[in-house]
Amino acid sequence: MTAKAKANGRRSAGLLLFRRTGAAYEVLLGHMGGPFFARRDAGAWTIPKGEYGDGETAWDAARREFREELGLAPPDGEAVPLGEVRQTGGKVVTAWAIEADLDPAAVVPGTFRMEWPRGSGRMREFPELDRVRWFGIDEARTVIVSAQAGFLDRLTEHSDR
Repeated sequence: MTAKAKANGRRSAGLLLFRRTGAAYEVLLGHMGGPFFARRDAGAWTIPKGEYGDGETAWDAARREFREELGLAPPDGEAVPLGEVRQTGGKVVTAWAIEADLDPAAVVPGTFRMEWPRGSGRMREFPELDRVRWFGIDEARTVIVSAQAGFLDRLTEHSDR
């Protein structure tokens, strides 16, 4: 982990599911829930991931967050390390890819609470991910959080071996 990530303490970990469709790959992404992303598509899709602290490994956090965000057990299978990326806000995200198939209709997303509208004093609940969908790699590049596109590159490099 980089010194800046350690300093700001913002670390996330997640799992990128992929499946083969003929000669190509598809990846499972989730559209971030809540009012800030409701009308956005490009840059509003992410791997299922979440923050963790010093008392948890990145791998354990990735599996926990998968369960929390999708409401499903993380799949078994070979975990391909995809390394780290730094997102615009400084958060460092660590990810692994796992080959698995999952029906997006089976997802029961976790939720979070926040004051909305801001300054109203009213707390509302929103889904962590309001949609989950399979994307071809090229289409995924157009919608995923820009820094996370590095994970798509690394998955593609791994598959070319």
